[in-house]
Amino acid sequence: MSRYLDMVDGPEHVKKLTVPQLQELAGEIRTELIEGLAKNGGHVGPNLGVVELSIALHKVFTTPKDKFVWDVSHQVYVHKILTGRKNRFRTIRQTGGLNGFALRTESEHDCFGAGHAGTALSAALGMAAARDRRGTDENIVCIFGDAALTNGISFEALNNIGSTTKKFIGILNDNEWSIAKNVGAISNYLNKLITNPRYNQLAKDFEGFVRRLPKGDIALKLAHRAEGGFKGALTGVGLQPSNSLVESDGRGGHGSPVLFEEMGIRYLGPIDGHNLPLLVSTLEFAKTCDHPIVIHVLTQKGKGFEAALKQPEKFHGLGPYNAQTGETPASRPGTPPNYQDVMGQTLVKLCQTNPNLVGITAAMPSGTGMKHLEKAMPDRYYDVGIAEEHGVIFAAGMATMGLRPVVAIYSSFLQRAYDCIHHDVCLQDLPVIFCMDRAGLSANDGPTHHGIFDISYLRCLPNVIAMAPANEDELADMMFTATKANHPTFIRYPRGAAEGVPIKNEPQLLEIGRALVQQDFASNGKRKVALFGLGPMNAIAKRAADQLTAESFDVAVVNPRFTKPIDVETHEKFAREAELIVTLEDHALMGGYGAGVLEVLNEKSLKTPVVRIGWPDQFIEHATTQDELRAKYGLSVEHAVAKVKQHFGVACSTKSAPLAIG
Repeated sequence: MSRYLDMVDGPEHVKKLTVPQLQELAGEIRTELIEGLAKNGGHVGPNLGVVELSIALHKVFTTPKDKFVWDVSHQVYVHKILTGRKNRFRTIRQTGGLNGFALRTESEHDCFGAGHAGTALSAALGMAAARDRRGTDENIVCIFGDAALTNGISFEALNNIGSTTKKFIGILNDNEWSIAKNVGAISNYLNKLITNPRYNQLAKDFEGFVRRLPKGDIALKLAHRAEGGFKGALTGVGLQPSNSLVESDGRGGHGSPVLFEEMGIRYLGPIDGHNLPLLVSTLEFAKTCDHPIVIHVLTQKGKGFEAALKQPEKFHGLGPYNAQTGETPASRPGTPPNYQDVMGQTLVKLCQTNPNLVGITAAMPSGTGMKHLEKAMPDRYYDVGIAEEHGVIFAAGMATMGLRPVVAIYSSFLQRAYDCIHHDVCLQDLPVIFCMDRAGLSANDGPTHHGIFDISYLRCLPNVIAMAPANEDELADMMFTATKANHPTFIRYPRGAAEGVPIKNEPQLLEIGRALVQQDFASNGKRKVALFGLGPMNAIAKRAADQLTAESFDVAVVNPRFTKPIDVETHEKFAREAELIVTLEDHALMGGYGAGVLEVLNEKSLKTPVVRIGWPDQFIEHATTQDELRAKYGLSVEHAVAKVKQHFGVACSTKSAPLAIG
């Protein structure tokens, strides 16, 4: 039974609780997180890690006046619970429920929306600059993770903080994980701060501040204990507690963390991110600072849930699980493999016969399927961290030296590296292979993760080859084909299970820019309709064709395969033979595949009517399943059949969705 959680209906109630009561509240919130997310899943580990930090923030600061800017913001579940949304918490990431990220339209306590890493420092600095210009006094608190420091945007912000504002509070939430284990020099640097901390004069000020607080000596002892025991436990390095918050740098003086200090930002820490009294004291001190400050907070991803502690990568974000054991449901026999696993396993096979192939991921070895290459051939695998821009240019450099890099990045995340794709890969016509997972919807995650714009942003670039497989066997064929193409090559495929099509032992080399005619006209004089179903929409096109054929339509079905170069010959042929063309794509209609078909027909002066089925010109919300959103916006068999019948004036009982269909 929740004693204190039941009492908290808003952040004002957090302030009324004593620190011991807040500590009990933390336990109750952890129980709610573990049990509340078990049915539908979510970002379990990150939120378990910030329970005390979130409570302390609301104890010390006052939202919505004070602003909390969360990097990525998948760790805002506790913040949502504390800001009047606890009764809706178990609807999170479900249709009509709470969004899984900070969302400005959802609550006044969410001051900035997010979903991608590395944006918080810049956004928070913009708010601080606006505050200074307006002459107001709200606090701007930026909570960013250690993984965000592998992202270049973070450094662009850090470079500007000291010269832009005198009052800025940054909280470095350091749990040593992004999704996978953090990599690179920044991770090593933070680890050195933990195992051999070197503090500046600010730490002396903080020590004096803590001593003046009620029970300040106790808090200071807790801080010393955090320095020794907690750091040693987290890093595996045994440390003796120091006698002061200021430690010698081994040269007779007191050192300081160069990374932050050289950028004009004072540094304090590391401190135990699960020690509520210490967190509250530290944040109270931060409010008094008249210069930018970063507080380095050490947290455990998954704290309070043994399964999440043992498997932090899995419990970063997952589906349903057992709240007691952490076990997840086993796949049903006969369930098709996930597309990302097909990609990863195919890449391993291709690497076995092609010594020039290498794989690159941006902190997503499991999500992209690159874990298969990491395990089988670790010397051919590179994880660049959350640094998509670097990953793309890194691949470009490799390609100039004769290697054939395969870059696996989610479609929506690849948007971050668009200039790099344009300037460094396509302009130089380098044979980099891009495997774009999550092309289409990522239903639970919502608009920050939907990958429905890549056809548009790639179609306009010269030298691009862009493909979309209709099934897992075709994905393997396209990957093999990409290894033979001497141009930038992009393969887009959806999240989740594939179609269940057997994969050939040896992949087939596809003709670049050639569509596959799966069903031609029967030439029987009936109303002729040509359905072009791209990627996962090919299955919907075939099912729609079956229904239309049963109702006396003469239907052709084509798998376009390529969005660039588009198969002009095949599209022209069916445009001349058909009375209606229907394009189906799991992508925005604006600038998408269907728009390309219209361009082809226009260039050939063909007037054949075209019905385009795809996502409307708006950001699509989150939902429990992709099928719900497809039904709502008209990307379904029923709506495809209805649009064909409407065109020919045939009576139809299915309600259309005009917003989703061009």
